[in-house]
Parts: sequence; structure tokens; C-alpha cells
Amino acid sequence: MALTFRVPSSLEYFGNLVARDDELPLLEAAACLAHDEYPELDIEQVLADVDRLLERARRRVAEGAEPVERVQALGQFFFGDLGFGGNLNDYYNPDNSYLHRVLQTRRGIPISLALLWLELARGLGLDVEGISFPGHFLMRVNLDGGMLVLDPMNGQSLGRDDLRLRIEEWQPRLPAAPNGDLPLTAFLQACTPRQMLTRMLRNLQDIHRSQHDWPRLVAVQDRLIVLLPQAWEEYRERGLALAEQGERRRAAADLDRYLRERPAAQDHDAVAERRASLGD
Repeated sequence: MALTFRVPSSLEYFGNLVARDDELPLLEAAACLAHDEYPELDIEQVLADVDRLLERARRRVAEGAEPVERVQALGQFFFGDLGFGGNLNDYYNPDNSYLHRVLQTRRGIPISLALLWLELARGLGLDVEGISFPGHFLMRVNLDGGMLVLDPMNGQSLGRDDLRLRIEEWQPRLPAAPNGDLPLTAFLQACTPRQMLTRMLRNLQDIHRSQHDWPRLVAVQDRLIVLLPQAWEEYRERGLALAEQGERRRAAADLDRYLRERPAAQDHDAVAERRASLGD
């Protein structure tokens, strides 16, 4: 009997990668987000490109170097020699979220730059984590007795005053801690791989929604729902985008699910009205 094999779709491939938190390959999962825009992208080539950068970075670090020295060497290599940095001239270009394009152009947004820097830093034996800071993703290097917080746009080290100002810009009415200071520790918690992927996808979500690009928004929502199967708001977002495309049946199914799972939502009546407009 002849055997038949079916190549998994890009979404199925992504779903397999993110199925388990304890085995989630962040770099690979993040790289394949670009498949919606670049379906022929070779993910193995992207991973190989990062491996080559890591080998080059290792040659810049002296044997037995202390963690701070490794951070400095990586900063010079990544931001100085390679010239990675923020794409300030075209910040809302979706390519800034696609790792293979960031590797090609050396330009990205905080979270995509951070993801690449973190991958190299771990390869150099550093204890590092991403921080889902308000408005601007950051990086944390854990050291004996303390930490370094770095800006992935330029590698700059940020002190308490810098962090406090950034928080106040985004949350000016945030209540102070009992000692009168802002609760910095609460904003410096490590970000999990699933949370990083979520933030990357929601950046794309914001771009496509603002441009009324419904097909691309639906593709992003498909991934968010695979990543966060009980995030009912993502079903609502997909349903509304599908409705804009005229896919009434699929839209109705998503909105029905949202209404069923979130009966007390503040937007329940507005969503129910939109659902009713789609008919049976």
C-alpha cells in the first residue's frame, strides 16, 4: 500500500512549535511568523544565520571573561560592528517584526532586536531574559547581587531614574510603593517565550488593524488563537476582521464564541449587535 505524506501548513507548523511551554523553541517560532508574508522562507536558513553570528560573537569574548565583560563584548559586536538598531524611519513596517528581514537590514523594533540579542547572549553563557516593559521591550542580564537592564534599540544600560521616567511616561497616575518610589520590580519581571510571541503578534495586529488590512489581520489572529486558545478577545478580533472581508459564516462563529465565553464583557452588546447584522 502506498504511503502518502502531507506537508503541514505554516499554521500547523507554528502550532506544533508552541504546543508546550517547556519545549517552546522561541527563535524558530518567532522566525516562522514571517511565513504569512514570505511563504517560501527557509526557517532552517534563518536559524543557521543566527548560529553563524553566535560563532562570530564567541570569537570576540576572551576566555574566562566575566559576565559584564561578555555583555560589553556582545554590545560592541551586535550594535557596533554589525550595526543593529531601531528602524526609526519606518517603525511600523511589518518587516521589523520578521526576524529574517531584521537580520538582512539590521533594523527592527525593540522586541525583534531583543530576541536576537538574547539568543546570542545565552549562547555566550549569560543569564538573560526579556522584560515586557510598558511601551518598549527591554532586556535584563542577571548578575550576582544585581542586574543590568538594557535597551535593545541601542544596547544602552538603563538606571533606576531612566526606568522611572519611562514608566511615568506611560502610566503617570501609577500609585507609588509604600516607600514613595515607583514599584520598579513589578515592571522588571521576566517575559516567557509565549508572552514574547504574543507581543510580537500584537504589534503586527496593531499595524494591520490600523491599515484596515483584513486578510493580514486574520492571519495574525489565526496565530494568536493557536498561541492563546482561551484568549477569547482574539476570537472577537478575528470575527470582526472576517466580517469586514464578507466571510459572514466564519465571522459569526467567532463572535458567537466570544459572546458565549465572555457574557459579562463591557462590549458584549456592541459585539452582539455586530453579530446580529451577519444573520443566521
